[in-house]
Amino acid sequence: MKHKKSLWIVAGIVLLCLIGVLIWLLGFHLPKQREKEEQRQAVLAYRAAKTAAYIQENETYDDYEVDVAFLGDSLTDGYDVTHYYPQFLVVNRGIGGDTTFDLEDRLQISVYDLKPKVAVLLIGGNNPETMFDNYERILQGFQQNIPETKIVLVSEIAMSQEWGKKNHLAAFNNVKIKMLADKYGYAYVDLYTPLLNPDTNEMYDGYSVDGAHPTPAGYEIFTAHITPVLEDLLKKP
Repeated sequence: MKHKKSLWIVAGIVLLCLIGVLIWLLGFHLPKQREKEEQRQAVLAYRAAKTAAYIQENETYDDYEVDVAFLGDSLTDGYDVTHYYPQFLVVNRGIGGDTTFDLEDRLQISVYDLKPKVAVLLIGGNNPETMFDNYERILQGFQQNIPETKIVLVSEIAMSQEWGKKNHLAAFNNVKIKMLADKYGYAYVDLYTPLLNPDTNEMYDGYSVDGAHPTPAGYEIFTAHITPVLEDLLKKP
């Protein structure tokens, strides 16, 4: 009888532990999952709003009327290109959070339908480990769909804080980007080197608000290195 009673006590303790784990899961994990789902839905809604705006904007331009279209993720999305490039007719086709796969999915609306004279591509920071699974396919899409558009490939940038831990990967990826630029005859802009402090192997202080996204001073660096390339590509024949 004592043995059976002990078994019931052990079973009761196990049951209480399981109940405790269940309560913990409901109290901790489910809200976290709900928060992640809400964030995902917000990102999808933002992307849908941006692409809808692009469709409307495309209708206001003739083919090859736009001088430069900037394509990318949040680094481009936060780039006030009309301010930094007043000498050109420019549009911003960056969407925060985009990976190379997200960008590929919206190329028709973002650039093919627009047909700019020049397209500047800065993408890969959100999926540096997998960006080359489709990066070259994006370049092939440019060749097939907008062969008259001149293309500028921009390196991944040096970062700091938590993001700076992947600077070595960014540097490695930039070698590949440069090789692809040479392969396809596209211009290449190195933003990694001018943003990197070699003493810390991170982005210089003052160039980023959070270690990744540029301050106005950071965007001045972007502009200083991209402008000469655009000026050269947009020279009158």
